[in-house]
Amino acid sequence: MKDRAERKRFRSLYVLLVAAFLLVPPALAQVLQPGSALASPPGDQPITPIPPAPKADPRAVALGERLFEDPALSGDGKRACSSCHEVNFNGADGKALDLDPAGKPVQFNTDTVFNAALSYRKNWEGNARTLEDAATMSLSDPQLMASSVPKAVKAAKADPVLRRQFEEVYGRGPDSANLLNAIATYERSLVTPNSRFDLWLEGDKAALSAEELRGYELFTSFGCVSCHQGVNVGGNLFERSGIFHALGSSQAVLLRVPSLRNVAVTAPYFHDGRTSNLTQAVRQMGYAQLDRRLSDDQVKAVAAFLTTLTGRYQGHLLTQPPP
Repeated sequence: MKDRAERKRFRSLYVLLVAAFLLVPPALAQVLQPGSALASPPGDQPITPIPPAPKADPRAVALGERLFEDPALSGDGKRACSSCHEVNFNGADGKALDLDPAGKPVQFNTDTVFNAALSYRKNWEGNARTLEDAATMSLSDPQLMASSVPKAVKAAKADPVLRRQFEEVYGRGPDSANLLNAIATYERSLVTPNSRFDLWLEGDKAALSAEELRGYELFTSFGCVSCHQGVNVGGNLFERSGIFHALGSSQAVLLRVPSLRNVAVTAPYFHDGRTSNLTQAVRQMGYAQLDRRLSDDQVKAVAAFLTTLTGRYQGHLLTQPPP
């Protein structure tokens, strides 16, 4: 009993410290109290709506899309960025772990490319500060594209159509700077606004059901929102995987907190893709990160809230890729 009481005190202290560290708006202090999330006006919440994609030269966006889908940029000429990031579905691929060019599983589950521009760091390890950095790492990683930026530039120069596109957009042929800029410009366009939760935040009181609102209330009062907040509902700090209890491996891993945007359609979950069911993921996170054994009704309500974070790309609701 004493150990349990100690864990509860530590859990409460942990939530308060994280909230203080983030320096979030005063509204967060309110919604962390049970029963208070729905008392705040929709516009006064620790989560903010996704804005429209930034204005950009449509020719640069089209060029970046062409590069994103071009397998010639890879080391073996067989895989493109879009091989793992399906923008026609959820921005990922639905696999626990992709395979590298040698046919071996890669280290991390493929994160969705949608809304990646809204996270302050990229990749599970958070080792890329910008989309350009992330593209450089992906091109150079032997487990991913197994190429390099200079090799990708060489491949682009060898394509007359691509050369002409670069000249039209940048006034010069392909080079490292404009190749990375084109890819990043396209990726910045991959935002998914107008989720039902965003509509609620913007004042549509009918956008969410009673159960979904209760799920959001639990999400805030339990402290999930301490790490999953802001425009991307995460993606803006690092956290240890398995604070109170091991999550899979007994070895805790320090990772960038993932965004929960579109989480209902981006299974499987966690950095190693170990869980394919959203309710199971909610239950596991409650125990591992918050030391809470959630009831079935609580898990169901939180999962219902998470489904409201699914947004739209080019007017279409995101979906899970087919098996």
